[in-house]
Amino acid sequence: MTASRPTGPARRAGAAAVVCLGLFMLGLDLTVLNVAVPDLQGALDTSTAQVQWIVDGYALVLGGTVLAVGAFTDAWGRRRSFVCGVTVCAGASLGGALAGHPWQVIAARCVMGAGAALLMPATLAVLHHLFPEPRLRSRAIAAWAAVGGMGGLCGPVIGGWLVEHFSWRAAFWINLPLAGVIVVLALALVPESRTVQRAGFDVPGAALSAAGLLALVWAITESPHRGWTSPAALTGFAAAALLLAAFVVRQLRTPAPMLPLYLLRVPGIGVAAAALALMSFAMFGALFVLTLYLQGVLGFSPWQAGLRTLPLPGGLALGAVGAVPLRTRLGGRIPVVAGLTLVTAGFAVLATTTPDSGYPHCAVFQLVAGVGAGLVAAAATESVMGSVATERAGLGSAINDATRQVGSALGVAVQGSLLAAVFTSRLSTSLTGLHAPALVTAAAEHSMLSVPEQARRLPPPLRAGVLSAARSAFTDAMTLTAVVAGAVTLLTAAAAARWLGRPPRPHDARRATPPAPRAMAADQGPTPGAPER
Repeated sequence: MTASRPTGPARRAGAAAVVCLGLFMLGLDLTVLNVAVPDLQGALDTSTAQVQWIVDGYALVLGGTVLAVGAFTDAWGRRRSFVCGVTVCAGASLGGALAGHPWQVIAARCVMGAGAALLMPATLAVLHHLFPEPRLRSRAIAAWAAVGGMGGLCGPVIGGWLVEHFSWRAAFWINLPLAGVIVVLALALVPESRTVQRAGFDVPGAALSAAGLLALVWAITESPHRGWTSPAALTGFAAAALLLAAFVVRQLRTPAPMLPLYLLRVPGIGVAAAALALMSFAMFGALFVLTLYLQGVLGFSPWQAGLRTLPLPGGLALGAVGAVPLRTRLGGRIPVVAGLTLVTAGFAVLATTTPDSGYPHCAVFQLVAGVGAGLVAAAATESVMGSVATERAGLGSAINDATRQVGSALGVAVQGSLLAAVFTSRLSTSLTGLHAPALVTAAAEHSMLSVPEQARRLPPPLRAGVLSAARSAFTDAMTLTAVVAGAVTLLTAAAAARWLGRPPRPHDARRATPPAPRAMAADQGPTPGAPER
């Protein structure tokens, strides 16, 4: 049975809105609990390690399994995967809202990550199926990029409001009505589509990719806390390298690979996915640093700090919308390079922050970098999805999603570690000169946000000196992270200008073209004209 596309523009727009709403829920779940940590700690008496797993468990499972699940989505059914993913997220959210012990919250967050891995690749695959026309597909992907980014970036705002007016449990309860609406609308509006598999699904390849990515994301997430050269971190990276190497060998040798490696040699996929990963590295790390700056240096509450990050999703939405006419007129390379250049300019602004700069400096950074990130997200995602056939849409989406998740995790880990190291070193030197009590120095080493609380207990002259030293140390550390992130995006812009949009070399083209119908059936799904069911 051949899959049918909704013929009416209103029906297609409605279906696209439903999957974008699902993506908004996913992005919201990634960050909504971050500002609820103090309230959660007080209620459940959680340890630092447990808090880390509560916050990171969702992203860990999502990033580790999304590639394997995305490849499976094409054959299993994209609407089915989407609906099941939303349902799993809702069920796990109910468990988290009712949890009475930290391990139950951790389990709920990990199961939510598994549901998100089902949901996320299906969103882009559904849009790819709904809009075969390149112009309409570009608009749909721009909306997808804007809504997805806004979900994650608005998480702290919504989470802060929920915690202030209710409790940390509201960060879980909010998913239930939202998921119910999404499921009902998806069943009514979103058409089912799947690829007829001519060869069995590569189960060993899927297992190796999931295990390898899980090990990699775990090592990246744990390294800032355990130490980048600790035995646990080194073991995690070594395991990830071995598992991913075994995955590559498997893909090269099996007649029906889960991820045909020739796809990564296509510039529209490989270079665009790398641009997305490195842009995510810069922006998600910066959001983490900026949240600490707004609370620790400028003194805003979690809710107030969340409100002051709104220029970032606003700029991202503007950039994503602006990417459509740019890509239509100039191709994919120009908006990606222009977007990365704007992101670099934003980091140049952030790198000039001083203790007395105040919030307007942050707002300028967010607007400029947000517009640039929106341009990159929309144009690079369209480049990836436009380079894969419809029958491989789920896999193309999974490549896009997996690289972004790994880049985000690496950005938070690396920039967070660099920030903490520089802050602690600079502040310790200043506190020694001020003859501050050892308790304050210990607080600085434990948490950047705990220094103001400890400083309030000091005599007024010493208190002012400690707070001034803490602000200076933090802005120095933030300047260095901004320089590093800006250098990464500048180099990425240069690489995209050099390679993105170039046709493959003849050697690569031969590798990208399956040599025989049998290989095509194994590697690319149906031959042209073969039905989607």
